[in-house]
Amino acid sequence: MAYSDFKLIEIIDSFGLVIHESSGLFATVEDQECSDLLSTILKENVDLAIAISTEKARSEMIISPILLEIRRKFNYEISLFSGLDFTVDSQRGLNGFCDFILSLSSEQLLVRSPVVVLVESKNENLRSGLAQCIAEMVAAQLFNERGGNQIKAVYGAVTIGTLWQFLKLEGNIVSIDLSEYYIKDIKKILGILYSAIAHNKV
Repeated sequence: MAYSDFKLIEIIDSFGLVIHESSGLFATVEDQECSDLLSTILKENVDLAIAISTEKARSEMIISPILLEIRRKFNYEISLFSGLDFTVDSQRGLNGFCDFILSLSSEQLLVRSPVVVLVESKNENLRSGLAQCIAEMVAAQLFNERGGNQIKAVYGAVTIGTLWQFLKLEGNIVSIDLSEYYIKDIKKILGILYSAIAHNKV
């Protein structure tokens, strides 16, 4: 089994998780300004990525630029990984490739302290990516515990580029925000990603 093989009930039962669903979980998070650079990139790329209609196009043209914007906001003191083999415990199915990971460490050659995992959902269906995202969050939590990292919570995002949904793992509680954020809400999307990093940097 790998991250992408988990069904929602399997990941809940296997790791003794408790799911809390709520709308507007991140509603009070402060928006983050979108730089002129990102605004220009999204203006040029979003419609093109939608027209091409492949996961690769959405990943390269929409998702990556947003995550790079977050890295710039933290003055390159966090690291960004894409398509990385993140095997933590293969016997328990916590193995496979992660679409994207944001880590608190500035090191770019090795993942040191993963704090946000992001799953690019298949077939433009956010719900289909939830189990994989939770599995990767559990893996990141276990990785941090083993490494002695003082991470308060691991955050997750499931996205198709133009639509985003966010999660939070603290202890064995998985909080899922039932609200979905569209690319036009880019300031809120940036705000949630920024706050996930900032919450753990304090």
